[in-house]
Amino acid sequence: MKFLLKTLLTAIAVAIASNLIPGIAPYGAEPWLAFLMASLSLGFVNALIKPVVTLISIPATIVTLGIFQLVVNTFMFELASWISVHVIGAGIIISSFGSAFIAAIVVSFISGILNSLANPSRSLR
Repeated sequence: MKFLLKTLLTAIAVAIASNLIPGIAPYGAEPWLAFLMASLSLGFVNALIKPVVTLISIPATIVTLGIFQLVVNTFMFELASWISVHVIGAGIIISSFGSAFIAAIVVSFISGILNSLANPSRSLR
């Protein structure tokens, strides 16, 4: 149940980012399904690939005082988009690195807000 709620909230965040940021658009299905597929692939990427990339990029993250983690998040968002479009067949298309960079920040921010609203007892800890 928790997984489904988090996936749904991330899909809402991706939909909001798609409406706010030019260069991000749903592809291959109805928009709500495209956002859901992008959310599922983002969850997959963040669970399996991002920890390895984060570990490898520790030196760059230390040198840049953590700013490089934004670049890692952007690449994970781009990878999730690619997986959703080319493997699943429905997802989001990102036109540029700049669009992905801003979208990764927006999706992280909105997902955090939505998750804290959905779980108010967890946000007080």
